[in-house]
Amino acid sequence: MDQADQRAPGEPAPLLDPLRFRGVLGKFATGVTVVTAGPEMPRGMTVNAFSSVSLQPPTILVCVQRSSSMHQAILANDAFAISVLSAEQEWIARHFANRARPRGEAEFAAIDWVTGRHTGVRLIADAVAWIECRLAEVYDGGDHSIFLGSVLAIECGTVSDPLLFFSGDYRLR
Repeated sequence: MDQADQRAPGEPAPLLDPLRFRGVLGKFATGVTVVTAGPEMPRGMTVNAFSSVSLQPPTILVCVQRSSSMHQAILANDAFAISVLSAEQEWIARHFANRARPRGEAEFAAIDWVTGRHTGVRLIADAVAWIECRLAEVYDGGDHSIFLGSVLAIECGTVSDPLLFFSGDYRLR
C-alpha cells in the first residue's frame, strides 16, 4: 500500500475513479455467461458477474444492472438460466452485450437455443454448461441487484473450452 493510501482504522476510503476501479477489477479473469429469462417475452444478457454461493443448498448469484430489461424480466418471472459460453461463442457474448440488438423473439433469431425443462427459459445451444434457477433472494448491490438463484437443474455440454474475459476483452485461454 502506498504511503498516501494509508488511513486510520474506520476512516472511509477515498472516492475511487470509476474507470480506474473498473480497470483494476478487469485484472480478474472470469468466465462469460449469458443470462436468460422470460419464456413468453425472452431476454438475454451477457454477464461475467456470476458465482457459486452454496453447495447445500445449491445456490448461485448473478449481478444485473437495475436499469437493464433483464432486471425486470428476472423479477417478473421468478426464474432465470445461465449458459456458460464456449470459446467458439464469443460472437454470442458480443451479441447479448450489444445494447442496440433487437429485443424479444428477434433477440434470439440468429441464436441456436433449447428450452429449459424446469423453467421454460431459453438456454444457449452448444454452451459449456447450463444452470436453471428459481429466484430465491434479491439484494441491493448499488447500481446492480444481486440475484440469488436456487439451482433447479444443471447440465454440462460436450464442449470443454470456455470463453474468458480479462482486461476488457474476450480471451480463448
